[in-house]
Amino acid sequence: AAQGDASYRALNPLGVVPTLMAGDVVVTESAAILLYLADRFPEARLAPDDRTELYRWLVFMSNTVQTCMLRFLYPERYGGGEVGRVAADEAGRLFDLLEESLGGRDWLAGEHRTAADLFLFMMTRWGRRLESPAWDRPRLRAHFQRTLALPGVSRMVGEQGLDLPDWAEMA
Repeated sequence: AAQGDASYRALNPLGVVPTLMAGDVVVTESAAILLYLADRFPEARLAPDDRTELYRWLVFMSNTVQTCMLRFLYPERYGGGEVGRVAADEAGRLFDLLEESLGGRDWLAGEHRTAADLFLFMMTRWGRRLESPAWDRPRLRAHFQRTLALPGVSRMVGEQGLDLPDWAEMA
């Protein structure tokens, strides 16, 4: 994979994805890239005026949900044994919390789609492999569908050839 190449490792020594190159700027880590893009392109409205909830949800999803999902998806990296089962149980609770947090709102951190919603879309898709998939929760499914209907998200899914459930409709 390209991540193993010396040229990629020069940009991102850990050799993980994603890595964004914007001129002389190199940004790694999904949440950091989303925050960089929100600052660089304010017209894209990736951040609400008050960023408190955006920061809260991006850090929660990056530090808590994503690391839990990595333990679930790759238990052998974390010692094997019961790691995957324990992570699956934890992930269920975390997705339940996200489901509850979407009560009465369309978007996670503001009145419009923000970077937090794009991260949640990614985490919900990762959660498709759980015994009770993340998107089986009604609010998370509706959020996933709303986010998928955004032209840029729909284009990215198509370009990446990502698998989606039968019920998902792209823009």
